[in-house]
Amino acid sequence: MLFDRRSILKAAGIAAASGALKPAFAFAATPGEARLVVVLLRGALDGLTAAPPYGDPAYASLRGELAIARPGGSNGAHDLNGFFGLHPALAGLSASYAKKELIVFHAVATPYRERSHFDGQDLLENGTPLPHGAQDGWLNRALLSLPRKSNAPGLAVGQNVPLILRGPAKVTSWAPDVLPAADSDTIARLMDLYADDKVLGPALAQGLSTTALLNDSGVAGADQKGMGMAGGGANPAKFASAVAKSVGTLLAAPDGPRVAVFELTGWDTHANEGADAGVLAQRLGALDAAIASLAEALGPSWRDTAVLAVTEFGRTAAANGTRGTDHGTGAAAFLVGGAVKGGRVIVDWPGLSSGVLYQGRDLAPTMDLRAVCKGVLSEHLGLGADALGNRVFPESGAVAPLSGLIKV
Repeated sequence: MLFDRRSILKAAGIAAASGALKPAFAFAATPGEARLVVVLLRGALDGLTAAPPYGDPAYASLRGELAIARPGGSNGAHDLNGFFGLHPALAGLSASYAKKELIVFHAVATPYRERSHFDGQDLLENGTPLPHGAQDGWLNRALLSLPRKSNAPGLAVGQNVPLILRGPAKVTSWAPDVLPAADSDTIARLMDLYADDKVLGPALAQGLSTTALLNDSGVAGADQKGMGMAGGGANPAKFASAVAKSVGTLLAAPDGPRVAVFELTGWDTHANEGADAGVLAQRLGALDAAIASLAEALGPSWRDTAVLAVTEFGRTAAANGTRGTDHGTGAAAFLVGGAVKGGRVIVDWPGLSSGVLYQGRDLAPTMDLRAVCKGVLSEHLGLGADALGNRVFPESGAVAPLSGLIKV
């Protein structure tokens, strides 16, 4: 082990003591000082709210009440380049952009073009062109393909190692004694998974119904209401920050891991999504707080760090009948860190007019997310083209890595 048990338990205890730790993050070691953190935004982030293209002539009318005001207006976006902005809750990321430590990718997607969370997340993590195309994850295969090998096992803090980090590369796991209850996004995915099961489906529905009755009566589980990302309760930012602080503490240790994965849930905003305030704004604020806490915990090591935040797909361009958005296609992704050559929005913008929306409803994807991931792995961790195109992301030889993402 390149990091001792005491440092692991101490860092994990920061989150566990506050009830913040969910089975949500994993670690691995890589040679050198370069540190990589992948944040999985489970549930499909609305990129048109996270990084509003306020300069697009169709944006305001298409988004309606979900539109973010232009920079300078009341609760307006943080301006990036005169066309794109960041949500008002992303003040920390806006400051990172000003320091040239943030790149925003827009109209980006994996090869997946359907709308199942399960399949979309599986493909996002397995790195192949198809859901369930591999039983291991692209980041695990990347660790095996590093130019210089490391004998240190990875560490998963929580009950499960996410698919993205599963595989032959060494990954161990440790879980705290107390974990928070499942959040609404996880419950919804379980309901969908077992909907057709004649035994488990009705049993799960009955159990949730009973729990809801108890919650409403105040008998049990009242403190679970509003549980959001990372077990966030009424303050998701506080809990996401605690998780990220634990990650940063471990990554900053001289003998600690150098690659981490953690997930933030609650992005499936079908109803009452909100614009500058509301459910999505809370989630974005939590993401912003988590990255700030990660940077603070890393200290001087932040200069060697790249954080890649990705989601399985985007959301519909227009609001639905319940003031939310449904599953879409094109999304936004973020690359932030002291090692990032930032201060840019990288996009081949397709526009939002009705004639160019994907299937008449979604932001059309114009960038392959694998190109982003390949660029980071190539420039930050030193992986070669053959490993990236054949082993890490199979059947992706035609997808060239983006260049110039990491400082030389």
